Amino acid sequence: MGDWLLRHRRFLLFLLLLLTLGGLLAAQKLPVALFPQVSFPRIEVSVDAGNMPISQTQIALTLPLEQALRAVPGVRKIRSTTARGAADISVQFAWGSDMQRALLQVEAAINQELPKLPADTQFRARRMDPTVDPILGLALTSSQLDPVALRRVAYYQLRPRLLSIPGVAQVTVQGGAQEEFQVVVDPWLLQHYGLSYADVEKALAGSNTIEAVGRSQRHYRLYQILSTSHLVNGEEIGKTILKSGPEGIVDLADVAKITQGTRPAWTTVTANGKNAVLLNILQQPGGNTVAIDRALRKLLQSSVASLPAGVQISTWYDQSQLITAAAGSVRDAIIIGAILAALVLFAFLRNLRLTLIVAITLPSVLIASALVLYVLHQSFNIMTLGGMAAAVGLVVDDVVVMLEHLMRRISEERENWSILHLAQELSTPLAGSSAATLIIFLPLAFLSGVTGAFFQALAIAIAAALLISFLVTFLAVPVLAQLLLRQKDADKAEHQGSLQRWTTEHYRRFLARFLQRPVWLLLSVGLLIALSGWSYTQVGSGFLPPMDEGGFVLDYRAPPGTSLAETDRLLAQVQQILAQTPEVAAYSRRTGLQLGGGITEANAGDFFIRLKSQRKRDIWQVMDSVRQQIKDQVPGLRVETGQLMEDLIGDLTAVPQPIEIKIFGNHPQELEPIARQITRSIEGVPGVTEAFDGITIAGDAIDIHVDPLRAKAIAGMTPAEVTQQLRTLLQGQVVTKIPHGEEMIGVRLRAPRDLAQRIEQLRHLPLIAANGQTFFLNQVAAISIQPGQAELDAENLQPMVAVTARIENGHAMGTVLAQIRQRLAKLQLPSGVYLEYGGLYQEQQKAMHDLALVLLAAILLVAALLLFLYENFAVVFSILITALLALGAVFIGLWLTGTERNLTAMIGMTMIVGIVTETAIFYFAELRNHNLEELVRAGAARLRPVLMTAIIAILALLPLALGIGAGAEMQAPLAVAIISGLLAEIPLVLLVMPGIYVTLQKILPLRKSRGHE
Repeated sequence: MGDWLLRHRRFLLFLLLLLTLGGLLAAQKLPVALFPQVSFPRIEVSVDAGNMPISQTQIALTLPLEQALRAVPGVRKIRSTTARGAADISVQFAWGSDMQRALLQVEAAINQELPKLPADTQFRARRMDPTVDPILGLALTSSQLDPVALRRVAYYQLRPRLLSIPGVAQVTVQGGAQEEFQVVVDPWLLQHYGLSYADVEKALAGSNTIEAVGRSQRHYRLYQILSTSHLVNGEEIGKTILKSGPEGIVDLADVAKITQGTRPAWTTVTANGKNAVLLNILQQPGGNTVAIDRALRKLLQSSVASLPAGVQISTWYDQSQLITAAAGSVRDAIIIGAILAALVLFAFLRNLRLTLIVAITLPSVLIASALVLYVLHQSFNIMTLGGMAAAVGLVVDDVVVMLEHLMRRISEERENWSILHLAQELSTPLAGSSAATLIIFLPLAFLSGVTGAFFQALAIAIAAALLISFLVTFLAVPVLAQLLLRQKDADKAEHQGSLQRWTTEHYRRFLARFLQRPVWLLLSVGLLIALSGWSYTQVGSGFLPPMDEGGFVLDYRAPPGTSLAETDRLLAQVQQILAQTPEVAAYSRRTGLQLGGGITEANAGDFFIRLKSQRKRDIWQVMDSVRQQIKDQVPGLRVETGQLMEDLIGDLTAVPQPIEIKIFGNHPQELEPIARQITRSIEGVPGVTEAFDGITIAGDAIDIHVDPLRAKAIAGMTPAEVTQQLRTLLQGQVVTKIPHGEEMIGVRLRAPRDLAQRIEQLRHLPLIAANGQTFFLNQVAAISIQPGQAELDAENLQPMVAVTARIENGHAMGTVLAQIRQRLAKLQLPSGVYLEYGGLYQEQQKAMHDLALVLLAAILLVAALLLFLYENFAVVFSILITALLALGAVFIGLWLTGTERNLTAMIGMTMIVGIVTETAIFYFAELRNHNLEELVRAGAARLRPVLMTAIIAILALLPLALGIGAGAEMQAPLAVAIISGLLAEIPLVLLVMPGIYVTLQKILPLRKSRGHE
């Protein structure tokens, strides 16, 4: 092999250059996004059937759709929320399902059921993936333009331009107003002229028509024949003829007032306290967020000049800022880690040529890793970038082990040495150790759920870097060493200073004594196990690490039935609180709407609040402060706060809150008091905040019960005809549309607003009978106020109420849920009622179970590898026990640093198994026989490389562990876990493992291992 390297050394260096160049090109093409692109197995269906009571909506709308969707192949779970005339249905499939096909099947099932549903039912089905939330949020405000004109600017000027940007999937417009003509009919004048509302509708529709009636061919040309009579403005609408006869002509202006108004909307949108129009830009799956944002910014700069005077554009959300900051933090972590590693290498080996080799190989490996990510259709995101940063220390370790081996062997050989041949002595242990760190990632391929969606990308990034690192260390580093190193470099590197000599000599003596005193081994192992076990009980468990995203969502809900005007008044106080919060940079507000869609009444909505990058308080302190001020100053307004990533994961997985206690039963009414009782109980648990009983009450309803007999006798009408006339009078009916600029403007027929402002007025609302006579509503109907109904939730068609809550920062999810479970265990539930725990806690429990299996699989794979390498159970068990002890030490590190045992920490624990195994393999590679003297000699030989690699890896991971910079908090638990394991690895591999090996030699039959042959 050494001869082969010698013959092809130029090719290998050129190949390294090609890999680096290929990686640079791939890095330019890789998409840049916040999250890995994952197809979540969930489809959200929103259905609207107008206004009807909740109980009727459930029977006529929700239940038929649930039953139809339950029959779609592959459906695992269906969850629904039923409100007045609308429903949201979440359809859950298995992970790995073809979601494009599933979406088509869901739409087909709904379309098949649509004819049986209430008339005018509309639906929208959409796949849930990380692109459902905007990557950029813009706000248009103006002191000169009215809401109609401002919306036109957003919709017809900016939106088409924004959609032309490559990678932009959708641009939604919220806020503003849409123009329409309003025909306000006087019912008494209608009666005077013997007309009905139906006559007005028919006349308007008949006067506004354009239709192709045929074709004509003459003089070699084909003509289309059009019959047109279209309205163009309010004056022409007023001239619409309703009736003509000997008495003269009655036109619309004789019985109605025609005005230009706006379409009724029970929503409000603001930005920084001003009425605004919001533009939400969504990217296509696999889009490059940073590139899209850059193109959007450039487009907006060029578009400002063409906008009407006084229009201002501001940004209320920009995901690319978090991505860029996170990428910068990872870049800084890599640079700082690499510099620290180089300093350690120089301190131990005192040779700039060796440092130069590391400086060449480290960037080459990381850049070439981008090529692997490109081939595997990955992206630069918070997980892959973090994985590359975490791999820096491990990559340097491989190179350091090779260089240290070469320096030592050159110094020993003195003459007639060949670096390429000396490098091959390390080929078997290097291959085995690299395999040990790589195979632990194989089980991660079988992870599902959020864990698999996010952490497979992390594992791919680390594994790619480690694989390329092995190839570069095995093939390129020896060639570089041959070009750059000389005998004097080895002599200088091997000339130990006084500190190294003192350390080596004292270690040699202590190890000899340690191996001769088994009780020392027993005490040290026992103490470590005891401390690890105790630390395990003290470390809380979590899901994903909390991360300061630089902004948060504030959901709010006013008391049931609160009018839009009163809700606006309450929210003006909230806006004042935000304006006085020094950390707030900008915010947007939606009332009657939500950032992520879903059923929303006029008394509910959300804010998105963007914070300044430079601030004294962290995001959790700001959220707590804002929440407390609202509680004190705006009583009655219920609020929930959470960061966008947490909200997004909740939306993607249909588990909106960290804590969710689902109460199932046969009757919704019996579940509500239990939900309130549970809410009161969990509110006292430390760490629980924003507890909500899950009962959302719609506002009161005015019930008009039309008596069929009286309606027929008095007015000659059916209840449906009375209802249709009421709809026209109260809500208004768009009877036709006329072109106006770039859009079609509706013509709405309605009654004067002052006819039905109060119940008494409603009772005396004048209606027109079939014979043209006027009668009052109370003559044919009974009018009463019905209290608001609660929205109805169900899971798999079973009634359910979900009590939800969030967890205060600094409290572990597992600890909080354990206390909640303990409290609720004493709860006496009626027959047929039972509880289930959902939310992110359910996802966490599944993830922890899956990762525990991954850890077990990693240990078994490492055991198989060791048996293959050594065929010696004493060696295998010595290494495995050492790795398990290092795992226990990780809990000590998590406890000392106050770090939760969350998903990223579990990934770090899995990696420790491979890292410790790698170091142990190199130790056993030094052994020539099995006596104590040889164990001591091997330990002394491995002391320097073990210390070097551990210190380098620790320092390389230190910036991540400290959570410095945006997004670094996501990888901090992983870094803390690895650092804890590395700190434990030094004494475990250098002292405890030889002691375990000596003990096992006495117990197990000795067999010569392959590694010693």
